[in-house]
Amino acid sequence: MASTTANEIPSATPIEVSFPLPKAQQTSIHLQLTNNHSSLLIFLTTASSDSGASVPLGSFVYAMPNPSSPTQPLSTALYTVGATLDFTTRIAKVLARKTGKPVYVGNSISFASTGMGGTVEEEMEAFRRCVEVVSGLLERAKDGEKQDTET
Repeated sequence: MASTTANEIPSATPIEVSFPLPKAQQTSIHLQLTNNHSSLLIFLTTASSDSGASVPLGSFVYAMPNPSSPTQPLSTALYTVGATLDFTTRIAKVLARKTGKPVYVGNSISFASTGMGGTVEEEMEAFRRCVEVVSGLLERAKDGEKQDTET
């Protein structure tokens, strides 16, 4: 293993993926995941094929596992934008609980261009899909590390 000094912090290569927003095939969720082994950094945003406009900056939330109550992760909002805060906090808490790691989540997903205009059902489907994708990426990375150590 390579040694590092106090000024050299090993950085992981970000994984970037995009996938269609459920029930709004013209809109994609773009996800960037950086697994620093001790924490996760995730950025989420949307892009619509029928609109060239960029999505404004959303909320940024930190969540960590709660040693005294594993089912209730702790979180704090580092930057808040009302329309994205709840979704961002929920994603951060679920991933902190599932991974057992501190998680930073930046989210600027917009449901304005979705098929039904951002109903609760659309948000829940997007939420589930984001968690599934991140979990899948982490599992694949973990499997890749196992293969590297076996050879």
